Amino acid sequence: MLSVGICSPRLRVLFLCTENSARSQMAEALLRHLSQGTVEAFSAGSQPAEGLHPLARRCMERLGIDMSRAVPKHFEVFRGQRFDAIVTVCDRVLETCPTFPDDPERIHWSFLDPATVPGSEAEQLRAFEQISLQLTTRIRFLLTLLQRKHSPRES
Repeated sequence: MLSVGICSPRLRVLFLCTENSARSQMAEALLRHLSQGTVEAFSAGSQPAEGLHPLARRCMERLGIDMSRAVPKHFEVFRGQRFDAIVTVCDRVLETCPTFPDDPERIHWSFLDPATVPGSEAEQLRAFEQISLQLTTRIRFLLTLLQRKHSPRES
């Protein structure tokens, strides 16, 4: 778990993908859950979909994470805001990623879009579950990185 001092502002992370309907939304929800709310997590896309992918929602519900209020949004709504890290989770959005104040840490994670996996609904759900496991692993490392980078140094 990441602890942030009372006087220091909470860390802020923005996850970006193209449609903001699955991977980035899942990453946002997982970071919020894994950090127990000590990190502010957001997500957006370059070409937002109409709604959250239903299998992304179901996959997170199986983990006890509520995404009923999650809606895709364009990354322009975050322009001008400060973030400690910007994480792109698909290759397409990496090319269109906007700049943000204070040049935050940029991290790229290339994930397969689980919404493009062919097969039965059960096979597609397994693809979403695989992505959630991969995201969880990387987010745990990200939390460690952020904690080291932003914790007060001992004299």
